[in-house]
Amino acid sequence: MIRAIIVDDEEDARKTLQIFVNQYCPKVEVIDEADGVQDAYRKIMSQEPDLVFLDIQMDDGTGFDLLEKVRNPNFTVIFTTAFDEFAIKAFKYSAIDYLLKPIDPDELIEAVSKVDVGKDDNSAKLQGLMENKGKQEFDRITLSSQEGLTFVKLENIMRLESDSNYTHFFLVSGEKITVPKSLKEYELILPTSRFFRTHQSHIVNLNYVKKYMKEDGGYVLMEDGSEVLVARRRKEEFIAVLTGA
Repeated sequence: MIRAIIVDDEEDARKTLQIFVNQYCPKVEVIDEADGVQDAYRKIMSQEPDLVFLDIQMDDGTGFDLLEKVRNPNFTVIFTTAFDEFAIKAFKYSAIDYLLKPIDPDELIEAVSKVDVGKDDNSAKLQGLMENKGKQEFDRITLSSQEGLTFVKLENIMRLESDSNYTHFFLVSGEKITVPKSLKEYELILPTSRFFRTHQSHIVNLNYVKKYMKEDGGYVLMEDGSEVLVARRRKEEFIAVLTGA
């Protein structure tokens, strides 16, 4: 069983989530709940849960404040939050799971299915999140693949390529990292000032575009010698971005 604690300052929210967990997540046992940062800290330290459902905004602080108090957390965190664009972007950059309130049971089931008790990368993901949370613009992304976690600076990403529900990251170093997420997910979070989706299957880092070639319908030659297609409907906007028009 996965031993879980629910942390939320709203009693109704805690009760609803516990009902959902009991109903839809048979492998999870809710061992306790907490109504704030201080209460949660005491219970986490004494009960050592495998999983913490963690609200962001609470009366006596934030979920981030709690994580700063717990040194080297060895539990998985699933954040629960009302819509917060900045926080959600931070979660996505750090490969952290989150649930939007009101919580959807299907999303709860999916998030819990990823919990791997004892996996070493939980602390690393949270560390990446804490490094990003205070920044206005994130400069590093966490890529979770079969091999583990890779922390990549945005400036070191040459391009991205779609492969069904997977995305290949091609780095400046020549390394290729494949992650089980769609290209669309990264299009939504990567800064448009630095990255452009040239085609349904490609996103390029504008800093590494070497040439735009008109032949064969239009394609981009990247600094590493790779050729990337430019969709006809995106060509005009892409050229305008490149030329600053």
